[in-house]
Amino acid sequence: MIKNQKRKRIEIINVKDQEMKRIRILSVFLFASFVFVLGSCNPNHVFEQNIEIDDFAWNKDSIIKFEVDVSDTINPHNIYVNVRNTSRYKMQNLFLFIKTTSPNGSELCDTLECYLADERGKWTGSGWGDIYDNQFIYKRNIRFPISGIYTFEYTQGMRIDELEYISDIGLKIEKVEIR
Repeated sequence: MIKNQKRKRIEIINVKDQEMKRIRILSVFLFASFVFVLGSCNPNHVFEQNIEIDDFAWNKDSIIKFEVDVSDTINPHNIYVNVRNTSRYKMQNLFLFIKTTSPNGSELCDTLECYLADERGKWTGSGWGDIYDNQFIYKRNIRFPISGIYTFEYTQGMRIDELEYISDIGLKIEKVEIR
Protein backbone atom coordinates (compact mmCIF):
# COMPACT_ATOMS: atom_id res chain seq x y z
CA MET A 1 0.00 0.00 0.00
CA ILE A 2 2.79 2.43 0.88
CA LYS A 3 4.60 1.56 -2.35
CA ASN A 4 1.42 2.34 -4.31
CA GLN A 5 1.10 5.74 -2.60
CA LYS A 6 4.74 6.55 -3.33
CA ARG A 7 4.31 5.43 -6.93
CA LYS A 8 1.22 7.65 -7.31
CA ARG A 9 3.13 10.64 -5.87
CA ILE A 10 6.01 10.01 -8.24
CA GLU A 11 3.59 9.71 -11.16
CA ILE A 12 1.92 13.01 -10.20
CA ILE A 13 5.30 14.75 -9.94
CA ASN A 14 6.40 13.29 -13.28
CA VAL A 15 3.18 14.45 -14.96
CA LYS A 16 3.68 17.95 -13.54
CA ASP A 17 7.32 18.02 -14.71
CA GLN A 18 6.30 16.85 -18.19
CA GLU A 19 3.59 19.51 -18.34
CA MET A 20 6.05 22.25 -17.33
CA LYS A 21 8.55 21.05 -19.96
CA ARG A 22 5.85 21.00 -22.62
CA ILE A 23 4.74 24.51 -21.70
CA ARG A 24 8.35 25.75 -21.68
CA ILE A 25 9.14 24.29 -25.12
CA LEU A 26 5.92 25.60 -26.62
CA SER A 27 6.35 29.06 -25.09
CA VAL A 28 9.96 29.37 -26.23
CA PHE A 29 9.03 28.36 -29.77
CA LEU A 30 6.08 30.75 -29.95
CA PHE A 31 7.96 33.64 -28.38
CA ALA A 32 10.96 33.16 -30.68
CA SER A 33 8.66 33.02 -33.70
CA PHE A 34 6.81 36.13 -32.54
CA VAL A 35 10.06 38.07 -31.99
CA PHE A 36 11.52 36.91 -35.31
CA VAL A 37 8.45 37.96 -37.29
CA LEU A 38 8.18 41.34 -35.59
CA GLY A 39 11.91 42.03 -35.70
CA SER A 40 12.27 41.21 -39.36
CA CYS A 41 9.43 43.53 -40.38
CA ASN A 42 10.38 46.66 -38.44
CA PRO A 43 13.11 48.95 -39.81
CA ASN A 44 12.98 50.95 -36.56
CA HIS A 45 13.98 47.92 -34.50
CA VAL A 46 17.13 48.61 -32.44
CA PHE A 47 17.24 45.86 -29.79
CA GLU A 48 15.09 43.08 -28.39
CA GLN A 49 16.01 40.29 -26.04
CA ASN A 50 13.93 38.10 -23.77
CA ILE A 51 15.32 36.06 -20.91
CA GLU A 52 13.67 32.91 -19.55
CA ILE A 53 12.93 32.70 -15.84
CA ASP A 54 14.15 29.30 -14.60
CA ASP A 55 11.31 26.98 -13.54
CA PHE A 56 8.80 29.87 -13.81
CA ALA A 57 10.00 31.11 -10.39
CA TRP A 58 11.60 34.56 -10.17
CA ASN A 59 13.47 34.98 -6.90
CA LYS A 60 13.24 38.45 -5.35
CA ASP A 61 17.05 38.67 -5.30
CA SER A 62 17.53 37.62 -8.94
CA ILE A 63 18.49 40.37 -11.36
CA ILE A 64 17.61 40.14 -15.04
CA LYS A 65 20.24 42.11 -16.96
CA PHE A 66 20.35 43.49 -20.50
CA GLU A 67 23.28 45.27 -22.13
CA VAL A 68 22.57 47.42 -25.16
CA ASP A 69 25.14 49.09 -27.39
CA VAL A 70 23.57 52.43 -28.31
CA SER A 71 25.08 54.44 -31.15
CA ASP A 72 22.17 56.73 -32.13
CA THR A 73 22.06 59.82 -29.90
CA ILE A 74 20.00 61.91 -32.34
CA ASN A 75 16.71 60.07 -32.91
CA PRO A 76 14.12 59.56 -30.16
CA HIS A 77 13.48 55.99 -28.99
CA ASN A 78 10.76 54.06 -27.19
CA ILE A 79 11.76 51.49 -24.59
CA TYR A 80 9.45 48.58 -23.79
CA VAL A 81 9.35 45.85 -21.18
CA ASN A 82 8.20 42.43 -22.43
CA VAL A 83 6.46 40.12 -19.95
CA ARG A 84 5.33 36.57 -20.54
CA ASN A 85 3.19 34.84 -17.93
CA THR A 86 1.10 31.71 -17.67
CA SER A 87 -2.55 31.56 -16.69
CA ARG A 88 -1.42 30.18 -13.33
CA TYR A 89 0.05 33.56 -12.33
CA LYS A 90 -1.83 34.52 -9.19
CA MET A 91 -1.80 38.32 -9.39
CA GLN A 92 -3.31 40.96 -11.65
CA ASN A 93 -0.14 43.01 -11.90
CA LEU A 94 3.64 42.88 -11.74
CA PHE A 95 5.86 45.54 -10.18
CA LEU A 96 9.36 45.84 -11.61
CA PHE A 97 12.30 47.79 -10.24
CA ILE A 98 14.40 48.94 -13.19
CA LYS A 99 17.91 50.33 -12.87
CA THR A 100 19.44 51.88 -15.98
CA THR A 101 23.17 52.57 -16.04
CA SER A 102 24.59 54.77 -18.80
CA PRO A 103 28.06 54.37 -20.32
CA ASN A 104 29.42 57.11 -18.04
CA GLY A 105 28.14 55.28 -14.93
CA SER A 106 25.16 57.47 -14.07
CA GLU A 107 22.17 55.49 -12.79
CA LEU A 108 18.43 55.95 -13.02
CA CYS A 109 16.10 53.83 -10.86
CA ASP A 110 12.40 53.45 -11.67
CA THR A 111 9.40 51.38 -10.66
CA LEU A 112 7.09 50.11 -13.39
CA GLU A 113 3.69 48.54 -12.74
CA CYS A 114 2.58 46.13 -15.45
CA TYR A 115 -1.09 45.11 -15.54
CA LEU A 116 -1.30 41.51 -16.74
CA ALA A 117 -5.06 41.13 -16.18
CA ASP A 118 -8.00 43.51 -16.13
CA GLU A 119 -10.22 44.16 -13.10
CA ARG A 120 -12.34 41.09 -13.94
CA GLY A 121 -9.31 38.81 -14.13
CA LYS A 122 -9.17 38.54 -17.94
CA TRP A 123 -5.57 38.26 -19.11
CA THR A 124 -4.26 41.08 -21.27
CA GLY A 125 -1.86 40.83 -24.17
CA SER A 126 -1.74 38.17 -26.83
CA GLY A 127 -2.01 34.57 -25.84
CA TRP A 128 -2.10 31.04 -27.05
CA GLY A 129 -3.00 28.19 -24.72
CA ASP A 130 -2.19 29.35 -21.22
CA ILE A 131 0.74 31.64 -22.18
CA TYR A 132 0.28 35.43 -22.44
CA ASP A 133 2.66 38.00 -23.95
CA ASN A 134 2.54 41.66 -23.01
CA GLN A 135 4.63 44.63 -24.02
CA PHE A 136 4.60 47.70 -21.76
CA ILE A 137 5.95 51.12 -22.63
CA TYR A 138 8.68 52.02 -20.17
CA LYS A 139 10.12 55.22 -21.69
CA ARG A 140 8.59 57.15 -24.57
CA ASN A 141 10.42 59.45 -27.00
CA ILE A 142 13.73 59.47 -25.15
CA ARG A 143 17.07 60.39 -26.63
CA PHE A 144 20.14 58.61 -25.38
CA PRO A 145 22.54 61.39 -24.29
CA ILE A 146 25.76 59.51 -25.11
CA SER A 147 26.66 56.47 -27.16
CA GLY A 148 27.99 53.29 -25.60
CA ILE A 149 26.80 50.35 -23.52
CA TYR A 150 23.64 50.94 -21.47
CA THR A 151 22.72 48.37 -18.82
CA PHE A 152 19.11 47.69 -17.83
CA GLU A 153 18.59 45.61 -14.67
CA TYR A 154 15.18 44.30 -13.62
CA THR A 155 14.18 42.89 -10.25
CA GLN A 156 10.68 41.82 -9.34
CA GLY A 157 9.05 44.06 -6.76
CA MET A 158 6.14 41.89 -5.62
CA ARG A 159 7.37 41.25 -2.04
CA ILE A 160 7.28 37.51 -2.67
CA ASP A 161 10.43 35.42 -2.32
CA GLU A 162 9.63 33.25 -5.37
CA LEU A 163 7.28 34.87 -7.87
CA GLU A 164 5.76 31.97 -9.78
CA TYR A 165 4.53 31.68 -13.36
CA ILE A 166 6.36 34.60 -14.93
CA SER A 167 8.21 32.72 -17.66
CA ASP A 168 10.12 35.42 -19.58
CA ILE A 169 11.13 39.05 -19.18
CA GLY A 170 12.45 41.18 -21.99
CA LEU A 171 13.63 44.55 -23.21
CA LYS A 172 12.81 46.14 -26.56
CA ILE A 173 14.13 49.41 -27.96
CA GLU A 174 12.96 50.95 -31.19
CA LYS A 175 13.42 54.26 -32.97
CA VAL A 176 10.37 56.49 -32.92
CA GLU A 177 8.88 56.81 -36.36
CA ILE A 178 9.02 60.47 -37.34
CA ARG A 179 6.17 61.62 -39.56
